[in-house]
Amino acid sequence: MTSQSPATAPSVSDDTPKSAHGAERVLKRIEQRLFISPQVFGGVVRLVELSLLIALSLTIASLYAIGPTHVVTQNYLFASLAAAVGCSVLLQAFDLYTVPVLSAPVRHLGRVWLAWSVALVGLVFAMFFLKRGADFSRFWVASWYVGGLVLLAAIRFGVASVTAAARSRGLLLRNAVIYGSGPAVDELMRSLAADPHSDIRVCGVFDDRAAERDGSADAQIAGNVDRLLDIARKGRLDMVIMALPLAAEARVSAILKRLYVLPVDVRLAANVSALQFRPRNYSYVGNTPMLDLTDKPLADWGGVQKWLFDKVIATLAIIALAPVMAIVALAVKLESRGPVIFRQKRYGFNNELVEVFKFRSMYTDMTDATASKLVTKDDPRVTKVGRIIRKTSLDELPQFFNVLNGTLSLVGPRPHAVHAKAANKLYPDVVDGYFARHKVKPGITGWAQINGWRGETDTPEKIQKRVEHDIYYIENWSVWLDLYILLKTPGSLIKNENAY
Repeated sequence: MTSQSPATAPSVSDDTPKSAHGAERVLKRIEQRLFISPQVFGGVVRLVELSLLIALSLTIASLYAIGPTHVVTQNYLFASLAAAVGCSVLLQAFDLYTVPVLSAPVRHLGRVWLAWSVALVGLVFAMFFLKRGADFSRFWVASWYVGGLVLLAAIRFGVASVTAAARSRGLLLRNAVIYGSGPAVDELMRSLAADPHSDIRVCGVFDDRAAERDGSADAQIAGNVDRLLDIARKGRLDMVIMALPLAAEARVSAILKRLYVLPVDVRLAANVSALQFRPRNYSYVGNTPMLDLTDKPLADWGGVQKWLFDKVIATLAIIALAPVMAIVALAVKLESRGPVIFRQKRYGFNNELVEVFKFRSMYTDMTDATASKLVTKDDPRVTKVGRIIRKTSLDELPQFFNVLNGTLSLVGPRPHAVHAKAANKLYPDVVDGYFARHKVKPGITGWAQINGWRGETDTPEKIQKRVEHDIYYIENWSVWLDLYILLKTPGSLIKNENAY
């Protein structure tokens, strides 16, 4: 879906506050959900180039290198792999897989030629020093070198067209907003606009201290930090850039604490501060130096790994557990009237409401869709079958289908119902920064669950501990941690005494 420009946003009445009008424009810009990570896009291009270079080499070898002494053997395969991988490594070292570079192929063809030439020269030298030159056709080397140059140039120009189309639809652009006001914001916006190939799209400016920024008429404050948080929940925001001086330490810390709950990168613009650091201490947004304050979890290839892990394991689990699910469904149906599956709204990624599937464990007329009352020991609302499947977590097996439809992950913070309480207080009112656990998709199981924090949360301490474990998981995620949690889950279910 192509995001709308401010010019196509719905009209707002004259009595609407300017900040509200600005907030609507920002929301229109970030409403698009689909996004392709620039790092992942560059990685795909790298894989395509590598594969096609190897395919070209073997094609030339098979067509022209067949004879008494030049047959297509493993030598050609190994040589093709070595040279193609070497070229790919050099292209990466020359930073030629970024979106700005891929958008401007003409400017960078010289470095592409250099990388390919070094790779092929290296292969020739290896043949010479290993005394294996007689095993290869000179025609193959020359043809692959020329053909590789043509191929790489063709790929780069083709990718540039794809990149331009994707950027025009916002698929390769990171949505960013700026927090701050005054000349510092003007300078930052000029710096970001100076690079036409940057993958950052500034969608608006927010500040708590000024109704409007100083400067041009279109430099309008869209709202305060509360409105920023609200907009970030409704659209796809990727980055918040703080245009505040490091000297404003207390203000930076206070705003960062508010922004910490969002699944976004938070950067502090270094060009608004008089303090200077070594270049290696900075990251860069376009050509603008930044200090990294927080990072979006599961970004780039981490998100791809998590997605593949979830889909593969969930599919295998559904196949393996199909007989168990059939038996549970039959037991639920035979004991009491009503649907086998219970659907409940819970908080998901970025505070979105998602529908979670469970086998029904309560009598139909006593189900509590909002979890306004915690389930306790010997709760009369729970059926006999329900007690068994809740105790063993068999009631949660349908959530593997939630993993397939993308609302849940296999591992992550457990999703809580909207009115879940601890000591008669809603969870967000008990734990400061509670919503930071929603920076990733919720999971069927999680770090808190295998560490004993599963089941009833009748005290503030219990939900506090659960959230602490959830935050630890988010900040330390890896595929290996997910695998470890999955392997530990069956044992933790047997030992747990808190689930009713």
